[in-house]
Amino acid sequence: MIETQGLTKYYGNYPAIRDVTFAIDEGEIVAFLGPNAAGKTTTMRILTGFLPASDGVATIAGFDVAEESIEARRCIGYLPETMPYYPDLTVYQFLSYCARLRDVPATVREDLIDSSMQRCRVDDRADDIMGKLSKGYRQRVGLAQAMVHDPKVLILDEPTIGLDPAQIQETREVIRDLGKSHTVLLSTHILSEAEQVCERVLIIHEGHLIADDTPDNLSARVRGGPTVRVKVLDGGGGVARALEEIGGVVRVRKDPSQQEPTYLVDTQGDNDLRPQIASVVVKKGWSLLELGMVAMSLEDVFIRLTEHPAQPSP
Repeated sequence: MIETQGLTKYYGNYPAIRDVTFAIDEGEIVAFLGPNAAGKTTTMRILTGFLPASDGVATIAGFDVAEESIEARRCIGYLPETMPYYPDLTVYQFLSYCARLRDVPATVREDLIDSSMQRCRVDDRADDIMGKLSKGYRQRVGLAQAMVHDPKVLILDEPTIGLDPAQIQETREVIRDLGKSHTVLLSTHILSEAEQVCERVLIIHEGHLIADDTPDNLSARVRGGPTVRVKVLDGGGGVARALEEIGGVVRVRKDPSQQEPTYLVDTQGDNDLRPQIASVVVKKGWSLLELGMVAMSLEDVFIRLTEHPAQPSP
């Protein structure tokens, strides 16, 4: 549904993105992550036809965004980071205007406007003036205008920026619902948002695409093996030494976030060493208060991948 091959963009002599290649299938919700100035917005602007690429090809629903720009744009619903709107129009008038701009036939225009308002939960604000809406409601109207022509693809640039926690949660629920019938590419700086909403992650760094996988697979790739959290009383300084002697343990370190003696045990391979760890603690006569796997967050993965010079994704 969305595909790029060798996408490259220069601003003068500065390469904003270089050889960006990925494909997003129909029905996927994909997060597009990266530090500031990594190339996210440039890539999204090329996909939506706002910018020409210096090299490479991008297609939307099979249409080349450069050679078949109008056809490609008809398939896209776009929410920019800062949504432009007419402050004196009502919500319904604004969406009607957007629908006419996109040549939505008059026979179905009203139904699509009503449907987009209902799905984005702004149908109770149809007669409200745009300029008097809260930021959260304007974002939801922005989502409604992006889908008012029933596009196949939604491209959303920072859709929850500037919202309060309640508004963020509501907007995420709307996006999850939209993902049931649309292909969604979502740019965000909130990594927990990507974990909650998206099943796949693209990470761009210094203009290169450095990762393309599910959050779980990225975590396993970066971590190298499972990590076990062990909370033990009465062990003193001998706990770390005893755990390090277990076969398959790579490293044992204290968890600084815990007040009680807690250890993080990094292991290698796919073996679950919890039975061996429990056995050692019991044999030593120590009190085992906690024993469980540690899930590596997407934030941990992101920091690990972007703290070194970028390399293209394999």
